[in-house]
Amino acid sequence: MKEAVLYERLQNNRVRCTACARYCNIPENMIGLCGIRKNIEGKLYLLVYGKIIASHIDPIEKKPLVHFHPGSKVLSIATTGCNWLCQYCQNFDISQRRKVEGMDVNPEDVVEMAIKTRSEGITYTYNEPTIFIEFARDVGVIARKNGLFNTFVSNGYLTPEAIKMLTEFLDAITVDFKGNAEKNFMQKYIIVPGPEPIFDALLELKKTNIHVEITDLVVPQIGDNIESARKLARWIYENLGPDTPLHFLRFHPDYKLQNLPWTPVETLEKHWKVAKEEGLRYVYIGNVPGHPLENTYCPECGNVVIERFSFDITGWYLDEENRCKYCGYKLPIIGKLSKNVTKPRFLPVFW
Repeated sequence: MKEAVLYERLQNNRVRCTACARYCNIPENMIGLCGIRKNIEGKLYLLVYGKIIASHIDPIEKKPLVHFHPGSKVLSIATTGCNWLCQYCQNFDISQRRKVEGMDVNPEDVVEMAIKTRSEGITYTYNEPTIFIEFARDVGVIARKNGLFNTFVSNGYLTPEAIKMLTEFLDAITVDFKGNAEKNFMQKYIIVPGPEPIFDALLELKKTNIHVEITDLVVPQIGDNIESARKLARWIYENLGPDTPLHFLRFHPDYKLQNLPWTPVETLEKHWKVAKEEGLRYVYIGNVPGHPLENTYCPECGNVVIERFSFDITGWYLDEENRCKYCGYKLPIIGKLSKNVTKPRFLPVFW
């Protein structure tokens, strides 16, 4: 436990948390909605500072980040708690847990763990990392000094104060929309007023050097409206630019929405089509191993330049400067192909 940085002291020993766009106004001895930021005697404390509930070595493509240090390995860490209440969360046992639990570590321990496992970066993920941003910052600063990069997998419900802190250590972020950013979907199944703070945060992130990729979980029947997808893609094109990667992710039933089916592949393909029609150059389908829309295509000549199977890179057709092998077009990819990538191999198709 450690005193938080992102908060304001109010009258009557109340505090206002500024880590996320909920801006919880917390009375003394009470905890914010996320479950891990507590008002103790008029000061806000981060209850999970130095306490991680999950850690794992992942390919960066799992985040998903496909235009940032492709093929690299990252140490993923999480705490308990979350500022969203998603009824479909695949990590609900972590994110919706309201008992602070986990392994005690300090920032140096996390970085040492990453180095020992030959990870090239650290990803703060599985629950919403913004809620433990002060701990992530302390880890991330040390990680950078040791040549590691830092990435977030976030719902994007950020504040200007949080983004300012992110600039101290973060290199890339995946901002994960749900249900095509439909307001009614978010109110009913996430319990937030709407997507506006996410759009505001993305505009602020654009002013930084943090690499951004967008995902959209397409939830069948209740969050798959094609015109909403078109509206989202158009906003990304107009505000973030045509080179911003957009991933449409396949939903699978979990937590409180186990009555729904998997997202039909045809639905994802329709989403891909409208995003391309709106001018986005790099649109992907996720959670459909073996689908050709997992691959990266050169926007100039149309050839496959990065071939993938799920989280694995199975073919690489770019030169040392990430230029297309066939036509020389330079793709907006940060970093070179990681030495961790194995030789291309045949893999079966499961979709």
